[in-house]
Amino acid sequence: MLNARAAVVFDAGADPQLTDVQIREPVGDEVLVRIDAVGICHTDVSVAARFRKLPMVFGHEGAGTVVQAGPEATPRVGDQVVLTFASCGTCGNCRSDAPAYCAQSTDLNMRGNRDALHLDGAPVGGGFFGQSSFCTYAIAGSRNAVVLPDLLDPALAAPLGCSVQTGVGAVLNVLAPQPADALVVFGAGAVGLSAVMAARIAGCRTIVAVDPIAQRRALATELGATATIDPTGCDAAAAVLELTGGAASAVDTTARPEVLAAAVGVLRERGTLALLGLGALTADLPVAAIMGKGLTLRGVVEGDSEPQTFIPRLVELHRRGELPLDKLVSRYPFDDFDRAWVAAKAADVVKPVLITGAVGS
Repeated sequence: MLNARAAVVFDAGADPQLTDVQIREPVGDEVLVRIDAVGICHTDVSVAARFRKLPMVFGHEGAGTVVQAGPEATPRVGDQVVLTFASCGTCGNCRSDAPAYCAQSTDLNMRGNRDALHLDGAPVGGGFFGQSSFCTYAIAGSRNAVVLPDLLDPALAAPLGCSVQTGVGAVLNVLAPQPADALVVFGAGAVGLSAVMAARIAGCRTIVAVDPIAQRRALATELGATATIDPTGCDAAAAVLELTGGAASAVDTTARPEVLAAAVGVLRERGTLALLGLGALTADLPVAAIMGKGLTLRGVVEGDSEPQTFIPRLVELHRRGELPLDKLVSRYPFDDFDRAWVAAKAADVVKPVLITGAVGS
């Protein structure tokens, strides 16, 4: 067992608390990763608030260095890796390069396990998204540990594991807009702003970002939005229609029923709405409009990404200056976990990223 420091949720609905834990060595195709940086995602906050199998360590945007490797592992000691979602590798979707829809995804990513982490000899829940990277060390499998070909600042690498690949992938892999198209993004958090950057990469003529926070609208403009809308001050759907005449594509990151209805309303005939947010489980939608206009509503998990190829593509886009990840990231020392968690819950920053002592603060 190796000593580590982790943010542990001990009680239902409580915030994580930093404490000392122990982590086992890797076996099989697993790797033990020293976490150099880890992003806080809205999914961490929302799942932690309702998770009941406690204590538990969350975190699923880890980036770090392999320090031990199991005998069947593909990454090697010394490799820099981005940790992403887990998948089985054997089901039909995994074999078809669609691991985001793995038949075992819920078990592998959302339910956790109790075999890797211990606290005072008692098991602690881990394995969240195949990693539980709110810890100075994490166990991951070879499938969800993506080796980077060249070194990248860990604080910029970490969000590639979820939020950036989700937003960019939804646009480039799923919607695939044409340069003449208009694309609308509802919610300008890390996922939504990644979608804005992807729309600019795709060359969309009109990119509209809808968000109530002025700073996020300003950042959306800096990252490529041609127009922004404050939904608290107007009818957002009407404003989008006035700007675009009807959008070919829309991205929703909010999962709010009223926003989903507005997003459907901005689409032109045969337009597509990509659903990315985790929130409301049901929503009333204008079925007549969906049918009459031939609209497509498409659920998108992790950007329809095959991470072993898509994450290196994201790194290359960053190196070319097309994906300025530094614009999204606010850095916090790992020991300042409480402050970063509060900032994430309050949406005070776009992407809080915790930096461990291994790479400084």
